[in-house]
This record gives sequence, C-alpha cells and structure tokens, in this order.
Amino acid sequence: MTDNFPGGPVKGPFDPSSSANLADASRTARAEDPTEVPPDSAAVPLVKPTMAVMAEVVPDVQDVAEARSLWMDAWITMRRRPLFWISVALIAVFVLMAAFPQLFSPLDAYNIKDACDLNRARLGPDADAIFGYDLQGCDVYARTIYGARSSILVGIFTTLLATAIGVLLGTMGGFIGRWIDTLMSRTADIFFAIPLLLGGIIILYSFPSSPDTPYLLQVFKVVFAMAVLGWPNIFRIMRSSVMQVKPAEYVMAARALGGNAPHVIMGHIIPNAIAPVIVVATIDLGAYIATEATLSFLGIGLQNPIISWGIDISAASALGYVRQAPHMLIFPSIFLSLTVLAFIMLGEVVRDALDPKLK
Repeated sequence: MTDNFPGGPVKGPFDPSSSANLADASRTARAEDPTEVPPDSAAVPLVKPTMAVMAEVVPDVQDVAEARSLWMDAWITMRRRPLFWISVALIAVFVLMAAFPQLFSPLDAYNIKDACDLNRARLGPDADAIFGYDLQGCDVYARTIYGARSSILVGIFTTLLATAIGVLLGTMGGFIGRWIDTLMSRTADIFFAIPLLLGGIIILYSFPSSPDTPYLLQVFKVVFAMAVLGWPNIFRIMRSSVMQVKPAEYVMAARALGGNAPHVIMGHIIPNAIAPVIVVATIDLGAYIATEATLSFLGIGLQNPIISWGIDISAASALGYVRQAPHMLIFPSIFLSLTVLAFIMLGEVVRDALDPKLK
C-alpha cells in the first residue's frame, strides 16, 4: 500500500504507530516555531509593546502613591474648594494682624497719648479714624487691630493644651484599655458634664485677675479655665479612633516584628488616628475665641488695660451707647465673628476632605 505524505510517497504496508508519531512530530514543530499560525485562526501580527501602550496599561507609581495617601488626597480635595481658600485667607490676615499689628495700624493702641483723645469721645468714623472713637476717645480701628492678639492667643493656646491632654489620655485609654480606660472615661464624663462657659465663670471667679496682673498670667488663667473643661471632647474622639486603628493589620504586624508600645503608638497608631482630632480641634479653636470674648464681656476674663474684642464689645454694650455710638459695637463684633467663622469653615472643609463617607 502506498500512502502520500508531504515528504513524498512511502511504500510498504500502513503502520498506524508511524502515523501517530508523525502527527506528534508535526504538532511539536508548530509549537516550537513562533511564526507558525494555527490554520483555524486569523493571522495576527506580532507587535512589540511601545512606551505609550505600556503607559496606558501600567499606572504611574506616583499617582498610586498619592491615591493611597490620606493627607495628599485630602489636600487635593481641599484645594479645589473655594471655601478652603477663603477661610485660609481670613485666618492668615487675622494671624498676621495679631503678630504684627503695627503693619495694619499706624497708632499704638496701648499708647494712650497717641491713640486716645477725650475731646473725640464717641465720635463716628471720619478721615482720621475710619472706625470712629470709643468712650475714652481712643481710635476704635487701632483697638480692634490690637485686640486680635489677645483673642487669637487665647484660642490657639487653649486648643493646643486641650488637644495635648485629650490626645495623651485618649491614646492611653484606647491602647491600654482595662481599668485605666474605665478610670479615664469616667473622669472625662465628669468634666464633660460641666458646660464650658459656666465652668469658665466658676474657675475664673475663684482665681480672679486684677488690672495689675501681668498680661501672660491673665492669658494663662483664661486658657487653663477653658482647656480643663475642653479636653474631654478630644479624649473621646481620640480614644474611639485609637480603638479602631489598634486591630489593624499593620499595627499587629509592627507588634509581631518586635516593636515596643511607644514605637507602635508613635509610629503607627497616632498618625493614623489623629485625623478626626484635627477636624474637631480646628472647629473648637473658633469656639474658644468666642468663649474668651464672652468671659471678657462678662468682666471675669481678660481685664483692662489689656485690649480684647470682648472688652471692647462689653464697653460698647453699656446702657445707651448702642444707639449713640453703634460703631463701637459693630466693628469689634464683625472682626470677632469673621475670625470665629473662618476657623469653623476651615474645620468643616477639613472634615469633608478627611471623611471617607463623603467621598
């Protein structure tokens, strides 16, 4: 029997095993030849991938790192919102005003001879004094500019002290737990039950200040009175955040690799649990400035001759002066309201940027 094969005729009897061997050899040759195209498929040209194609397929490493960074993602979100830039601009102006008031006012409000004239008491705005004059004939504009320092200092120092106490105790309670957490939580509940303004009145009434009390001592008394009642709010938030971060895999991995408690807390827990605290602290700063103004308005906060927005508003709110000289009340109140509003708006923007539920 003669069989026809691609290599030519083969004479002799038909051998099934030899046919199977030839089929196997043919399949092996096709597999080893990269240019061989299967007969039942369309010919597809072999093209080497270019850099453009690879750029589309493989994401940029920097973009991936930015997407995984909470703070970078928050910054990208905040800088796209006009409210963020408005609040930052207002805060920058008020902080600069508090640090360098002479840049905004040619008169020194603490120098009575230059800034005050009794002959101009309660006069309205004019070319020499755009905000008018107060009861002592002092330039309301100069006093408003110099009053920013006391109010902002009290707000910043109170926020820093209350945040430091709350973060420290909250981290200890959330990380250690057991009876320490119970003791701190019940202590925080006691202080949290006392209203901030009422507690500040009681503390400052127990430790009063006089006009002869040094400036920094008066500021410290007001800061202490509000911080000792403001830390429980930060404590609760930090404790809750630490308890959420503590079971995370990266924290367990750090402890499994031999990291001690201070290393784990400072390197892994606090950086990942501090975001809600920053949001609340920013909003509280505005509230502390308003509380200081209220305490000074009531006459138990900062005392003369210290210049504060609360003191000026208290003097302008005396009987009959609101109608006779409304400028004495309007301009310090506007500056106080804008400052409080700026910090509250910034806190709202930061909260929206850091809250994953709002993304």
